[in-house]
Amino acid sequence: MLDMEQKLKIFKALSNETRFLIFKNVFTGGYTCSLDKKQPGVEVNPIATCVSTIAEHFNFSLPTISAHIKELKEAKIITVEKKGNKVYIEPNIQTIREMAGCFTTLVKNFDENRELFFNDPVAMQ
Repeated sequence: MLDMEQKLKIFKALSNETRFLIFKNVFTGGYTCSLDKKQPGVEVNPIATCVSTIAEHFNFSLPTISAHIKELKEAKIITVEKKGNKVYIEPNIQTIREMAGCFTTLVKNFDENRELFFNDPVAMQ
């Protein structure tokens, strides 16, 4: 279970536009990895994204992209795995599901208690 400090790390990591775009595109499959001709025996993960492929979509150097990815990894919203000479990243579905559950609970509590806070006639029907 995520504690408050971990949740704040996630929000901080996603508050940067570049990190948010990297995460969004990795999560939605916005990038595809090229095959590695130098190491043909390395199996490509079809649902993961190569860091080098991500860097191609931004006007930043690979070290800058790597620094952003490091923050996303430290926030535990992506996983990183090295295979051969490529680094693959994937969304950490467990963490994302837990954050989604937090928002679901917040909305449910808001809806159930709306009239207490806002004297909302619509909510009282």
